[in-house]
Amino acid sequence: MSSRRPGPSVRTRVTETFADRSQRGHEDRLATEEPLEVRLTWPGVAAARVWVTMRTPGHDFELAAGWVRHEGLVDDAPGAIARVAYCTDADLAPEQEFNVVTVTLAAPPLRDPGHRHTALSAGSSACGVCGADSVADALAVAGARPWAGALPDPAVVLALPDRLRGSQPLFERTGGVHAAALVTADGDLLVVREDVGRHNAVDKVTGAQVLDGRSPAAACLLVSGRAGFELVQKAASAGVGSLVAVGAPTSLSVRLAREHSLALWGFASTDRAVRYA
Repeated sequence: MSSRRPGPSVRTRVTETFADRSQRGHEDRLATEEPLEVRLTWPGVAAARVWVTMRTPGHDFELAAGWVRHEGLVDDAPGAIARVAYCTDADLAPEQEFNVVTVTLAAPPLRDPGHRHTALSAGSSACGVCGADSVADALAVAGARPWAGALPDPAVVLALPDRLRGSQPLFERTGGVHAAALVTADGDLLVVREDVGRHNAVDKVTGAQVLDGRSPAAACLLVSGRAGFELVQKAASAGVGSLVAVGAPTSLSVRLAREHSLALWGFASTDRAVRYA
C-alpha cells in the first residue's frame, strides 16, 4: 500500500498562554521536517547515496537538482540532469517512499561525488557542509564564475525583504521556515521557495531554474535569514551577482564574497541595509 506524500505543514493542538494568565486551546500548524536522501547515478553506475538532509517536503526534485548543481557535479549544459524521480526500491518502508530521490545524470559527474561526500554524509536543516572531508573542502566553491550583469541598486535592496515576505505562504501559516528567492536587478522575484533549512531553500531556487532548462545565475539571491558562508558558496557557484540577507553575515561569508566578487548585503529592511562586499 502506497504511503501518503508528506505535506509542507501538519496540524497540531496547542495551548496558548497570555500575559493575564488566561489560556486558550486551538489548532495550530507546524512546518514539516523530514529527511530526504539523495542518490546519484549515471550510465554504467548504480545509484548510491550522496547526501541526506532534513527538509520541508515539497519541491524535492528541485532541492536535489540544486544541490547537485551547487556541488559542481554538473554545469548548466542542457540535459546534464537526465531525470529526477522518487526511488521505487522494494525494500523501502512505506514512510520512506517519498523521502528518497534519485538523480540520474546524462554523463559522469564533473567531479567525484565521493571526494567531499561519502555514502553516509548528512546535513541538518541548519547546515550545508556536513560531510566535508577537510577545511579546504568545506571552503571550496565549485565552478564559481563572476556575474557580468547589472546589480540591484540600494533602493531596490531596501524594498526586497517586504517583497519576499509577501511571497512566504508557509511562513505565514507556521512561522517556522526560511525563504530564498532569485531576483532581477530591478527587484522582480523570479522564483521563491521555502524550507525549514536555509541552504535547502537556496538549493530549491537553483534547482527550479536547472530543471526548467534555465541558468541559475541571476542578479541577486535573497534570503530571509543570516548570510552564512555556505550561502555565499552556493551563490558564487550558481553565478549569482549579489546576496541580500535579512540577517547578519559572518566574517567568513564576507571574506568569501570579496574573493568571488559577490556583492553582499546584510540586515536588509525597509529602514536600512549594510553592504559588506
